[in-house]
Amino acid sequence: MAITIQRLIKAKESLGISRSTFYLQIAEGLITKPVQIGARAVGWPSNEIETILNARIAGKTSHEIKALVKELESLRANVVDKQHGC
Repeated sequence: MAITIQRLIKAKESLGISRSTFYLQIAEGLITKPVQIGARAVGWPSNEIETILNARIAGKTSHEIKALVKELESLRANVVDKQHGC
């Protein structure tokens, strides 16, 4: 499946939460930080939102989801490094 970038409206709808809750959960480490997609635009990789949603459906604890979020964010750097042969 191709990875797409979800803008805020789609990402928060996917997770079923409000805008304020979405940003609160980013601050708490329960949702990945956004990626810059333009000078004034950000979004979230669809695979990360889906992974977080699946963890919630599976009943993972906040502690487990925070660890998952850290892992997802670290994988971003690895993807870039692999594409550039670093």
